[in-house]
Formats: sequence, C-alpha cells, structure tokens
Amino acid sequence: MSVADIISTMQSKFNASAAAGLDLVFQFNIEDGENYALIVKDGTCAVEQGNNANANVTLIMDTATLQGITSGETDGMQAFMAGKLRAEGDMMLAMKLGELFPV
Repeated sequence: MSVADIISTMQSKFNASAAAGLDLVFQFNIEDGENYALIVKDGTCAVEQGNNANANVTLIMDTATLQGITSGETDGMQAFMAGKLRAEGDMMLAMKLGELFPV
C-alpha cells in the first residue's frame, strides 16, 4: 500500500464531529515515501502532498509504521516508545489523531 493510499484511507475514516471548532495541521514526514499534511478545520479534513509550513505537529515514521497505526495493528504510543514514530511540535495533538481518525 502506498503512502497516498494510506492517507486516503485515513481521510475516509475522518470523524467530523470530533473536529468541530478545530484548526490544526498534522504533518506526516514519511522516511521512505512522500510527505503529506492533513488540514483539519471546523469539521473538515483536507489533504495536501508535501510539507506544510503551518504544521502544529509533525509525525516522522516509515510507511510500514504508518500502515500499522492506521490499520490498528500497531499502537501509536508503542510505536513512539519503540522509536518507530517521532513527533515534533505539539505532541498532545498527536494523541487527538485517534479521535479524529478512528481505526
């Protein structure tokens, strides 16, 4: 599965009610693939390829880790503790991803 496919799957699972009133940018830097940003604003979710300079939090991982987290096979916190996932910026926002994009 490509990074684009994984991001598309995430967008299809987007929980708009959990995003009401939010204005956030999640940057995904994929070490062995393309980078993407998810822009969550007032209950909507837009995707853009590349880097977004306004990212509130940047998550750095490889494609396999992204695939595992989005499919539910990998726990994000465990991936973080194992060093497979790094976060820069507002790390508390990374915790919101589970609410915004339920598995």
